[in-house]
Amino acid sequence: MNKKAALILALFLPVQLILIRILSGYPNFVERWYSNGIYPFTSALLRKGLGFIPFSLGDLLYALLVVMLIRWFALRVQQRFREPKRWIINGIAVLSLVYFCFNLFWGFNYYRLPLHQALEMEDDYTTEELINLTRDLITTSNDLQYSLTGNDSLKVELPHSKSDILDLSITGYKNLEENFPELNYSIPSLKRSLYSLPLTYMGFNGYLNPLTNEGQVNTLIVPYKIPTTASHEIGHQLGFAKENEANFLACLTTMNHPDAYFRYSGYTFALSYCLSELYRRDQALAEELLEEVNFGIKENYREVREFWESHANPFEPLFMFTYNSFLVANNQPEGMRSYSYVVALLVNYHKSRGRM
Repeated sequence: MNKKAALILALFLPVQLILIRILSGYPNFVERWYSNGIYPFTSALLRKGLGFIPFSLGDLLYALLVVMLIRWFALRVQQRFREPKRWIINGIAVLSLVYFCFNLFWGFNYYRLPLHQALEMEDDYTTEELINLTRDLITTSNDLQYSLTGNDSLKVELPHSKSDILDLSITGYKNLEENFPELNYSIPSLKRSLYSLPLTYMGFNGYLNPLTNEGQVNTLIVPYKIPTTASHEIGHQLGFAKENEANFLACLTTMNHPDAYFRYSGYTFALSYCLSELYRRDQALAEELLEEVNFGIKENYREVREFWESHANPFEPLFMFTYNSFLVANNQPEGMRSYSYVVALLVNYHKSRGRM
């Protein structure tokens, strides 16, 4: 890299950090000029340009990045880390360029208005409202489980192939476009991750590649969880960067899906959130309500829990800590644990639409 260009890019990194800090205080500006201005254009362009490719280009780019890092380190060792000023500046310059692309293509969405404002909903709720929602979710989840299995003690098995589940996830968003124009997903780019196995051992269901805008789904996970995972990643693609907001969109699109298996996945996902939040507020009542949940639903929950337990490893906490720190650094102070806001969105959606 040219010395002058490298120095300029390196000096641009602290400038970017300062500008991001300032920008985080103006969510209305970000919402108007980026999330509803620049981002829909760049996102659609990337999805249109890469969505037709049957494999994940983003995954291949990550592989290339790892190879380049190994090569870079090997060269430093070979040269005994001589001329540190040159390679340190070059390294910061590359980091500055990547950080700029990350924010331009997706990252600024972390600083937009909260989802409840974009969807014109409230964000607070009472324990009584939470209890009412939880009871409704139990009733509907039980009905769905029984209608799909004919036995309240059997777990639900999805009959769809994994490719079909990804396609059906797109249908879930199309089904809501009329009521929520913000959820228009007309140019899909949702793919099976090439790294599903390492993602599993890292503890991740999927991820969005911010540089290619491809939604990556770990298709090794329990099939029952793929509908909400795929819908979660689509939410990220639409510019809702925060984990709790993408989780609410996963609930919203699957609970309103024309396919009963998707609805079951969505309702039981929402139910797990509400039971967890209720457990924090009133443990005795949460345990009492859990007794009303069909055994078959608990079997689906158990299946998911045992899947992750079977892939637990000593490095998983490190991966989770690293990702949680990333979320905190990007305007998500609660990190991955953000039950309350998801429940707040569910409760207020429940109030605005009547019984789910």
